[in-house]
Amino acid sequence: MTGAKVIHAEDEESFCKFPQINTMKRLLVPIDFSETSRNAARYAAALAADLKDTKLAFYHVFSPVLAGSDGTPLENNTEARRQVVEMALGNIVADLPPGLDVETIAEEGDSLTENLVRYVRHQGADMIIMGLTGATRLQQLLMGSNSLNMALEAVCPVLIVPPNAAYKGVKNILFATDMKNAKTSTPIHQLRSVLSIFEANLHIVNIDVDHYVELTEEYKKEKADLQQMLDGFNPEFYFIRIGDFVETINIFSKDKDIDLIITVPRKHSFFSALFNPSNTKRLLYHTHVPVVAIRE
Repeated sequence: MTGAKVIHAEDEESFCKFPQINTMKRLLVPIDFSETSRNAARYAAALAADLKDTKLAFYHVFSPVLAGSDGTPLENNTEARRQVVEMALGNIVADLPPGLDVETIAEEGDSLTENLVRYVRHQGADMIIMGLTGATRLQQLLMGSNSLNMALEAVCPVLIVPPNAAYKGVKNILFATDMKNAKTSTPIHQLRSVLSIFEANLHIVNIDVDHYVELTEEYKKEKADLQQMLDGFNPEFYFIRIGDFVETINIFSKDKDIDLIITVPRKHSFFSALFNPSNTKRLLYHTHVPVVAIRE
């Protein structure tokens, strides 16, 4: 990688891959009928077909109708509106390859994030898969905010699909970490759950412009802790000393053919940088690499 100082873990002849186990039995996909959410649905469908024995739930939240354009109160026929939405969701399902197990859900509510969190807690889901729109700056901010809020509040992993990203299998996974207090700050249950559904090479990347110029004792300890926590996945570690986090992830992802990026909201500057509109365009819109946010 040009302009970066990279320290690799010890070279290995090959990755010893952890046996593939499908822990993702139910994927919840928010649909707002934009092309971005339709693409996320296609991505989720391809992933479900690849995993086998995985159910899809296409989910839409519609707002209550309070008044007409002239301020006149309108009758809010919730059931009729629900039927219309479910019919529209059904049309999306009809465009997918046959043989998938897909459920459609339409609920009334004011907040997508609150409704989704409540639904996951009450009905259960192993992963939420949602799109990040790029049609206009306003849509970028709105859907980006929904995606960010969902990732911060969700009780299960959230996979964010960039525009035009297509599922082509997952062979290389990047886990972005600050390598600080790994034992307490890494959501190991969710991390292993996501990793276990793929037979993929795991690249653990730490980017820090100020620290770890050499492999310090602190770094070695954090590395050893992560190796123990991820026993069986045999990760390869990279320390990259460079200033621009997003650009570095972008370059690394291209160099290593990364299919999926995993990060922890609030634990690393990557996630806040990711949802800056300009950085979103630079990273997601150009590399088309989906991002999984995990937390416990």
